[in-house]
Amino acid sequence: MLTPEEKVRYSRHLLIPEVGEAGQLRLKNASVLLIGTGGLGSPAALYLAAAGVGRLGLVDPDTVDLSNLQRQLLHSDATIGKSKLESASARLRETNPHIALDLHPVRFTPENALSIAENYDIILDGSDNFPTRFLANDTAFFLRKPLIYGAIHRLDGQMTVFAPHLGGPCYRCLLPKIPAPGVVPSCNEAGVLGVLPGIIGSLQAMEAIKLILGIGEPPLGKILIYDALSTSFRSLKLPHDPACRLCGQNPTITSVNNPETSAQTTCSTMQTITAAELKARLDSDALNALLIDVREKDEWQIAHIPQAKLVPLQTIPAYAPNLPKDTEIIIHCKAGMRSAKACEYLTSLGFENVTNVEGGMDAFQKL
Repeated sequence: MLTPEEKVRYSRHLLIPEVGEAGQLRLKNASVLLIGTGGLGSPAALYLAAAGVGRLGLVDPDTVDLSNLQRQLLHSDATIGKSKLESASARLRETNPHIALDLHPVRFTPENALSIAENYDIILDGSDNFPTRFLANDTAFFLRKPLIYGAIHRLDGQMTVFAPHLGGPCYRCLLPKIPAPGVVPSCNEAGVLGVLPGIIGSLQAMEAIKLILGIGEPPLGKILIYDALSTSFRSLKLPHDPACRLCGQNPTITSVNNPETSAQTTCSTMQTITAAELKARLDSDALNALLIDVREKDEWQIAHIPQAKLVPLQTIPAYAPNLPKDTEIIIHCKAGMRSAKACEYLTSLGFENVTNVEGGMDAFQKL
């Protein structure tokens, strides 16, 4: 039952005939998995938490970057450099202390997708790359769960619900094959107006709530397109494709592990080195490279590699002119995400011999 405090908190919901106390209890007993806590995941998570959805699962291996803050409202200046899940969970608990949060600080992969998603009623995709979108779709299909899809680009957004088990199409009916790397620019390359993901993410949250309450009509078989410049919404028909390789009449995809879901999440050709390979080079005095640690000072003080130089990620742009372009530069962080960003940045400046340590300090300390 709802507690007296919850009845006050959700009083405006209780006044709605389509919700009422019975509907609020359905929200309280429901669970939603959010893939990503970025531009789309931030508004979706905030509104689902505020609405009283009882359990939210958050999947995100990334850390908060200054460039995130223009649109990712779960995070703030105070959480730059911290885990996005740490930042998101603190913000969501401030929004509603009554909900339960499951934190999955990992990348959503074919190896873990089914085990993570099977315990939730609905999957909400807030990812920003095609392999993860295909994976979210295939996972939802095999688990027979609704997938709430959203995507943004500069000043346009789109949203729909994929649910073949409810009579609608799947994501592969919209996009049968993954685009070639670099054909479709990411928001890192093309940009996105900060308000746009707030609009699309809020629409995703609305569809999740409708599905939980069993009210209205989900946009099965159609995709909603939002044009910010013309302040217009239009709906396009999206029929089920009988030739779809996943949900069609003669499916050929039988597993979440397939070429689309296993593709690289970026078109990056970044050089990498394992923690074991780095340790072997250090132990044999064969490093012959500049080793940089892009973690924060407090992380460095807890544990660090003696041969490494501390250059926190946020200071890389200012420090870059001091780095030699004729020497191999090996960069590590806690788990490999911040160091990947540093490698990408230096590569964009013309550094040709930059290497990222896979798994970062976490992997190094396990050796």
